[in-house]
Amino acid sequence: MNKALRVVSIGGGNGLSALLTGLKRYAHPISEGDSWLDITAIVTVTDDGGSSGRLRREFDVLPPGDIRNCMVALAEDGAFLSRLFQYRFDSGRGLKGHSFGNLFLTALTHITGDFPDAVRQSAEVLKIAGRIFPSTSANVSLSAVLEDGRVVKGETRIGRSKRKIQTVRLEPRGAKPLPETLEAIAHADLITIGPGSLFTSLIPNLLVKGIPQAIRESKALKVCFVNLMSQPGETTDFSATDHLGALLRHGGAGLIDCAVVNSSRVSTTVRKRYAAEEAAPVAYDTEAIRSMGIEVVEAELLGKWTGRERRGKARHDAGAIAAVALALAERGHAQRTWAARIRRSGTGIRQTGK
Repeated sequence: MNKALRVVSIGGGNGLSALLTGLKRYAHPISEGDSWLDITAIVTVTDDGGSSGRLRREFDVLPPGDIRNCMVALAEDGAFLSRLFQYRFDSGRGLKGHSFGNLFLTALTHITGDFPDAVRQSAEVLKIAGRIFPSTSANVSLSAVLEDGRVVKGETRIGRSKRKIQTVRLEPRGAKPLPETLEAIAHADLITIGPGSLFTSLIPNLLVKGIPQAIRESKALKVCFVNLMSQPGETTDFSATDHLGALLRHGGAGLIDCAVVNSSRVSTTVRKRYAAEEAAPVAYDTEAIRSMGIEVVEAELLGKWTGRERRGKARHDAGAIAAVALALAERGHAQRTWAARIRRSGTGIRQTGK
């Protein structure tokens, strides 16, 4: 019989979209006996810039941009409907800069009266290979405390900050997740955090009341896909341990079992392009990560597309990152199955090592 592996991916932005694009390939069993992925994406809703920010301010809806990108990544029809949802108006008073998908989600939210319901119905239109939930249905914003004590409000301003970020928080506090989110986390074989902007795409999900606790209590294998490159201002000079430390500082100990880091060489051309913006490949020290009680998995994750190399951008290869996730989901499933058998047998044996 085919075996379903339950994967919950947490994040936002381009990093989550890349992972979902790769995972979609495993959403259906290829042949009898193959494993397949049951995919759930939990997406941040703190964006206040661009089309999403305008719609949020003008129509009092949650920002649809990151949700839209995840829908397109998981869409069964990778051509027509996906292109339609990503279509961006380049002219027209009030329309310029908006994407069709953002407008569609906004309109459907007003029709249904509920953003999560609008997301579900949009997912049915696109026939996506999985489920997508906003991390909260509350209309929250993000604020950050910088190293000099100043408080910066708004995701866009935080992302542009040149000062080191100490902590971020949601306002108002106490935002709650959807019940379906907690249920998906509880039954997952693999929970992934990242890749994505550390303070503005990943951590905001961990600030929703109940999500970090649910992750810690889940029997799933908990994995962080560390970013390829640092981000100017937001994570300048951050190593892999700095990324992991920030996640644990905001989400609590026991949040991460394993860190997946890139072992591919970033080309000189790409390094120079990022250096001009005060960014660089994220350095990792295997022993330092292990000293945090976190396992390290090294893999060649850098995309090798010629076109993107010419533009000087480093991006995860969707196929490579998904292949690693599949292998870890298999391991997580075996780990959960073993633990369940021990509980049923009543032997009292406990797993003490990683």
